[in-house]
Amino acid sequence: MYPHERSLVKQLASQPFALIGVNSDRDLEKLREVVKEKNLTWRSFWNGPEGTSGPISTEWNVTGWPTIYVLDHNGVIRYKNVRGEAMDKAITTLLAEMGHEVEITHSEEEDHE
Repeated sequence: MYPHERSLVKQLASQPFALIGVNSDRDLEKLREVVKEKNLTWRSFWNGPEGTSGPISTEWNVTGWPTIYVLDHNGVIRYKNVRGEAMDKAITTLLAEMGHEVEITHSEEEDHE
Protein backbone atom coordinates (compact mmCIF):
# COMPACT_ATOMS: atom_id res chain seq x y z
CA MET A 1 0.00 0.00 0.00
CA TYR A 2 3.00 2.30 0.38
CA PRO A 3 3.09 3.36 -3.31
CA HIS A 4 -0.60 4.29 -3.19
CA GLU A 5 -0.12 6.19 0.05
CA ARG A 6 2.94 8.04 -1.29
CA SER A 7 0.89 9.05 -4.33
CA LEU A 8 -1.96 10.36 -2.15
CA VAL A 9 0.40 12.40 0.01
CA LYS A 10 2.02 13.93 -3.06
CA GLN A 11 -1.21 14.68 -4.95
CA LEU A 12 -3.01 16.11 -1.93
CA ALA A 13 -0.15 18.18 -0.55
CA SER A 14 -2.08 21.42 -1.06
CA GLN A 15 -5.34 20.05 0.34
CA PRO A 16 -6.61 19.73 3.93
CA PHE A 17 -5.48 16.10 4.02
CA ALA A 18 -3.15 14.19 6.31
CA LEU A 19 -2.05 10.59 6.24
CA ILE A 20 -1.00 9.21 9.59
CA GLY A 21 0.37 5.73 10.14
CA VAL A 22 0.79 3.53 13.17
CA ASN A 23 3.42 0.84 12.97
CA SER A 24 3.28 -2.31 15.07
CA ASP A 25 6.87 -3.52 14.59
CA ARG A 26 8.31 -4.33 18.00
CA ASP A 27 11.82 -3.20 17.02
CA LEU A 28 12.04 0.61 16.77
CA GLU A 29 15.39 0.57 14.95
CA LYS A 30 14.04 -1.85 12.35
CA LEU A 31 11.02 0.42 11.93
CA ARG A 32 13.27 3.42 11.30
CA GLU A 33 15.06 1.46 8.57
CA VAL A 34 11.75 0.54 6.91
CA VAL A 35 10.53 4.16 7.02
CA LYS A 36 13.71 5.27 5.28
CA GLU A 37 13.83 2.36 2.82
CA LYS A 38 10.17 2.70 1.79
CA ASN A 39 10.35 6.52 1.66
CA LEU A 40 7.48 7.07 4.06
CA THR A 41 7.16 10.84 4.11
CA TRP A 42 4.07 11.05 6.29
CA ARG A 43 3.79 11.02 10.06
CA SER A 44 4.03 7.48 11.44
CA PHE A 45 3.76 6.59 15.09
CA TRP A 46 5.31 3.58 16.79
CA ASN A 47 2.87 1.38 18.71
CA GLY A 48 5.59 0.46 21.20
CA PRO A 49 7.51 -2.69 22.05
CA GLU A 50 4.25 -4.58 22.64
CA GLY A 51 3.68 -4.56 18.88
CA THR A 52 0.06 -5.17 17.95
CA SER A 53 -0.91 -4.99 21.64
CA GLY A 54 0.56 -1.50 22.04
CA PRO A 55 -1.25 1.54 23.43
CA ILE A 56 -2.43 3.06 20.15
CA SER A 57 -4.02 -0.11 18.77
CA THR A 58 -5.52 -0.84 22.18
CA GLU A 59 -7.07 2.64 22.45
CA TRP A 60 -8.48 2.47 18.90
CA ASN A 61 -9.63 -1.16 19.27
CA VAL A 62 -7.51 -2.36 16.34
CA THR A 63 -7.53 -6.14 16.10
CA GLY A 64 -6.25 -6.66 12.54
CA TRP A 65 -3.41 -5.19 10.51
CA PRO A 66 -3.62 -3.10 8.50
CA THR A 67 -6.70 -1.30 9.76
CA ILE A 68 -7.58 1.88 7.92
CA TYR A 69 -9.69 4.68 9.34
CA VAL A 70 -10.66 7.68 7.23
CA LEU A 71 -11.70 10.57 9.45
CA ASP A 72 -13.47 13.73 8.41
CA HIS A 73 -12.41 17.26 9.33
CA ASN A 74 -14.26 16.92 12.65
CA GLY A 75 -12.33 13.79 13.65
CA VAL A 76 -15.29 11.47 13.04
CA ILE A 77 -14.49 8.05 11.57
CA ARG A 78 -16.44 7.99 8.32
CA TYR A 79 -14.86 4.99 6.58
CA LYS A 80 -13.08 1.88 7.80
CA ASN A 81 -10.80 -0.48 5.89
CA VAL A 82 -11.15 1.16 2.49
CA ARG A 83 -8.27 0.52 0.13
CA GLY A 84 -7.25 1.56 -3.39
CA GLU A 85 -10.07 3.16 -5.37
CA ALA A 86 -12.45 2.93 -2.40
CA MET A 87 -9.99 4.95 -0.32
CA ASP A 88 -9.62 7.51 -3.09
CA LYS A 89 -13.42 7.86 -3.32
CA ALA A 90 -13.73 8.27 0.46
CA ILE A 91 -11.09 11.00 0.46
CA THR A 92 -12.52 12.87 -2.54
CA THR A 93 -16.01 12.68 -0.98
CA LEU A 94 -14.82 14.18 2.30
CA LEU A 95 -12.79 16.88 0.55
CA ALA A 96 -15.81 17.74 -1.62
CA GLU A 97 -17.91 18.15 1.52
CA MET A 98 -15.40 20.81 2.55
CA GLY A 99 -15.56 22.52 -0.85
CA HIS A 100 -12.34 21.06 -2.28
CA GLU A 101 -12.93 19.29 -5.59
CA VAL A 102 -9.99 17.01 -6.43
CA GLU A 103 -9.27 14.18 -8.81
CA ILE A 104 -6.94 11.45 -7.61
CA THR A 105 -5.02 9.49 -10.22
CA HIS A 106 -2.46 6.73 -9.94
CA SER A 107 -0.02 5.35 -12.46
CA GLU A 108 0.27 1.65 -13.25
CA GLU A 109 3.86 1.78 -11.97
CA GLU A 110 2.59 2.82 -8.53
CA ASP A 111 0.08 -0.03 -8.52
CA HIS A 112 2.81 -2.61 -9.15
CA GLU A 113 5.60 -1.12 -7.04
